[in-house]
Amino acid sequence: MDVSLTPELERRIAEKVESGLYTTASEVVREGLRLLFQQELQREERLARLRADIAEGVEELDRGEGIPADQVCAELTGLLDAMAE
Repeated sequence: MDVSLTPELERRIAEKVESGLYTTASEVVREGLRLLFQQELQREERLARLRADIAEGVEELDRGEGIPADQVCAELTGLLDAMAE
């Protein structure tokens, strides 16, 4: 497999090897790809949790367990005000 890298990426990979953390450029690239795949998996897991939370919220609303919009707005405003302090 041939991969083309920008001079900047080549420089940064060389710096990692020169630092002694990695012995070859291939190790640096493998580590970068491992982190990329790990990040992708974490993003998919967060999305699955979000979808489950949304489905749970919709089910609660269908059962009449919602709260009025003005109450939601007031609570959010209070949270935002507290965060701003």
